Amino acid sequence: MIAIIDYGMGNLCSVQKGFEKIGAKAVITADPQAVLEADRIVLPGVGAFRDCMHNLEEGGFVEPILRVIAEGRPFLGVCVGMQLLFTDSVEFGLYQGLNVIPGHVLRFPDGVREQDEILKVPHMGWNQLHVTHRPPAFDGIKEGTNVYFVHSYYVKPEDESVIAATTSYGIDFCSAVWKDNVVATQFHPEKSQDAGLRILKNFAEIH
Repeated sequence: MIAIIDYGMGNLCSVQKGFEKIGAKAVITADPQAVLEADRIVLPGVGAFRDCMHNLEEGGFVEPILRVIAEGRPFLGVCVGMQLLFTDSVEFGLYQGLNVIPGHVLRFPDGVREQDEILKVPHMGWNQLHVTHRPPAFDGIKEGTNVYFVHSYYVKPEDESVIAATTSYGIDFCSAVWKDNVVATQFHPEKSQDAGLRILKNFAEIH
């Protein structure tokens, strides 16, 4: 069973439907015990890092998340669900994350440019992946594949070896990470059409 963590801060149904499209059973749950009993865990996220972390703590999910990751079960973070795995974020102050992956969540610089164009923040829409370190979940994902983003903040790991993919938006930023049994994406696989469904399918089939 795949458990999608419901802590009030994710587009849960679209993630669940993404798994349904590839024939995988995924259950949305607000029960920490169900997370502990799941074979695979998905942490989605939409909104501010501070609020997401608060809801994880209030919902009793922090210890179960850390436990299932430590036990080696496949774990997928999506968007803010990826950012929460890091040490801290500067969004609306400085807030502590789960510290599964040492590093920081930073805001795109003001006035970021691509050629002569000032780019809008948030970074919203389709953009390309440059795959640097291919996790099993990225099997079959071609270099330059377009995926869908909506975010104003990006992660900066302390250890660059965990970077699975980068994307260019005025700066080259980390758009996916892979560390042991944890894979996480800044982009939304459930909104990324065939490529995103392939990632979800790969994740569902990891042993």
